Amino acid sequence: MAVLLKNVAIVGASGTIGRIVLEALLGSSKFNVTVISREESEAVFPRGVKVLKIKFSGSSLETAFQGQDVVISTVGAAAFHEQKDFVDAAIRAGVQRFIPSEFSSNSQNDAVLQLLPLFGAKKELIEYLKSKESYGLTWTAVATSGLFDWGIRSGFLGFDIENLTATIWDGGDKNFTLTNEKQLGQSVISVLEHPQGTSNQYLYVASVETNQKEIVTALEKATGARWTLKDSTTEEQVKDGFAKLSAGDFSGALTLVRVTCFGNTPGLHANYCKEEKLANSLLGLTMESVTSTIKSIIG
Repeated sequence: MAVLLKNVAIVGASGTIGRIVLEALLGSSKFNVTVISREESEAVFPRGVKVLKIKFSGSSLETAFQGQDVVISTVGAAAFHEQKDFVDAAIRAGVQRFIPSEFSSNSQNDAVLQLLPLFGAKKELIEYLKSKESYGLTWTAVATSGLFDWGIRSGFLGFDIENLTATIWDGGDKNFTLTNEKQLGQSVISVLEHPQGTSNQYLYVASVETNQKEIVTALEKATGARWTLKDSTTEEQVKDGFAKLSAGDFSGALTLVRVTCFGNTPGLHANYCKEEKLANSLLGLTMESVTSTIKSIIG
C-alpha cells in the first residue's frame, strides 16, 4: 500500500517516547519529517532533520502544521493539557491525522485514572478528538503499557542490572504486557502506512506477555548470577506513590505508572493480550520473546 500520510510533524521529539518515534520515522526513509520544538528549547536532534522552533501559540502552531499530513504528539505530562491547542491548529492547517501522546498505560480505563488522575487529560483529549471528526481530522491513539527494553535498561521497571537486585510485587506472578522500543516505533509507522484501517481508533499493542518472576528468571540466566529480590505489595507501592505526590515529589507518579502494570488493583486490564483487543495483527506486529529481549539488553 502506498504511503498516504507522508508529511509528518512531531511535537515533543526530545523526550523518551519522542526520540523512539523520531528514530523510527527517520529509519523508514518514507516520510518527510519536521520536528516542532519550543523556541526556548536547547534539545539537539539528528543532523539533517528539519526543526521548526516556535512559540506554542495557536497561530504559530497553525503555520508550523501547514502542509503536514500528520501531527504526532509525544509530549510529556507537563504538556498534556496543551494538546487541544495542537488539535485546533491541526484542523485549521488541514492536517489529516492526529496521533496523541498515549504510548503508555490505558487512559480510557477508570482504574488506571484512579491511580493516575493526570492521565485524565489524555482521556479528555480522546473525547475532544472524537468531537472533531466532523471537521475532517482523523486520529489514532496507541496504548503500549510500559516500555520493556527501555524500562529494564533504565531501571524504571524496578530491575537493577548493575546491582543485581529487583523489587517484586505480590509474589510476582501476575501477567501483564509490555512493549519494546522498536515495536512502539513500528506501530506508529504502520498507522501512517495504513491510514484507512487505523482511522479514529484507540489501539492496544504489546511485545511481550509476561510477569515479574519470568523477567527475573531471564535476567538471572543472562547475567549468570543469582539476583537479590525485595518483596513488596501493590498496597505499599500505591501508598508510597501518593505520599510522594502529596509532598510534591513527581517520582510518585512514576511509581503509580508501575502500579498500572504490576499492581493487583482490580480492573486495571494490564494484560492487553487477554483483557483488551490487541491491534498487533492490524499493525503487522508479532509477539516477542522475554528471553531474547533480555539477552539483547545484557549483551
